[in-house]
Amino acid sequence: MLHDTAAAQPGPTPPPRGVRALVVEDDLPMATLIGSYLEREGYEVDLCHDGVAAVQRARELDPDVVVLDIGLPGQDGVEVCRQLRTFSDAYVVMLTARADELDTLIGLSVGADDYMTKPFSPRELVARLRAMQRRPRPTDGSDDGPPFRRFGTLTIDPNGRDVWLDDDSVSLTRTEFDLLAVLSARPGMAFSRRQLIDQVWGESWVGDEHLVDVHVGHLRRKLGDDAGAARFIRTVRGIGYRMGTGE
Repeated sequence: MLHDTAAAQPGPTPPPRGVRALVVEDDLPMATLIGSYLEREGYEVDLCHDGVAAVQRARELDPDVVVLDIGLPGQDGVEVCRQLRTFSDAYVVMLTARADELDTLIGLSVGADDYMTKPFSPRELVARLRAMQRRPRPTDGSDDGPPFRRFGTLTIDPNGRDVWLDDDSVSLTRTEFDLLAVLSARPGMAFSRRQLIDQVWGESWVGDEHLVDVHVGHLRRKLGDDAGAARFIRTVRGIGYRMGTGE
């Protein structure tokens, strides 16, 4: 059900239930439009129109996905995302009115999974969210390998979705873990950006493939990895990335 002043639009088909979406957008007609599209796809939608209220609502709602505008009153979307990541691993898609690379990099550096630049098609937004929700986890059920993957001082538990570095737990977003899981499942294999996008974001994802670089950079920071002499996620020049031995 769409929780706001706007009336909900009934869906044409009975979609899956129970997936919660929080739309944070100060442009009320835009928020209502996005919410209506999501509701028709079966999401349980809540709308917020300022940053401070969005953080509180996210704590109460525990959403599965968050559509988050960067330009918000009270508290901008970057700060909202930063706070969100202290208690939630929801998928976050950030919206920006400018195709400014700095906005994109800042937004993704605080834990957003994807971004879209206005104006955009609400149908494309819904398609991206559905792709993220549908995509199979790289380690779900089909992993016949060892229960833990070890690379020097780094330990990855694919089934429990946990990561430890020097026996200290490492907090990763869903997308960061999925990216690490894909790389660590085939250590030594060089993955192109497109291959990583297909497996982590979904084959239908369209956009700047350097999105992968931003998330790899974020992962490296959390793993204490130096890009110039990486132990874990190594750059393969002209191709992409591969998992190192940790030595």
